[in-house]
Amino acid sequence: MKIDSIDKQILTILQQDAQITNVELAGKIGISPPAMLERVKRLEKNGIIKRYVAIVDPTKVSKGIFAIVSVSLSAHQLSSIDQFTRQIKKLDEVLECYHVAGEEDFILKIAVSSIEEYEKFILSKLTKINGVSKVNTKFVLSTVKYNTKIKIE
Repeated sequence: MKIDSIDKQILTILQQDAQITNVELAGKIGISPPAMLERVKRLEKNGIIKRYVAIVDPTKVSKGIFAIVSVSLSAHQLSSIDQFTRQIKKLDEVLECYHVAGEEDFILKIAVSSIEEYEKFILSKLTKINGVSKVNTKFVLSTVKYNTKIKIE
């Protein structure tokens, strides 16, 4: 699907405020509401807009401790990687998981309410996944930049 300048404007605005009404969005861009609705539906259908979410303040829901965790697997076969990714998707503490090139195999972003909860996560969940050979943890002291918006050019 080709994205034109109007689609780019739509995506930029929706990333700022996904609750904007169709009429307001159409007015900001200068097209009719029916044409706007058709464009948004097309962006959704083609997977460019994956979903709409509410961004929650983690400290207000008692999940203000973040850890960046690198994981190395003992085997680097496709079956080991597939097994790890299937298991990691089931763990609610894992906000993000990236399969990476380099010394480690995966980088995880974990959210927990306490160091004790993190220890329990490591001991009873993460290291129980078959094939995990090494775990390295870095705790986030503060967030310098956090953004969910992708610049559309």
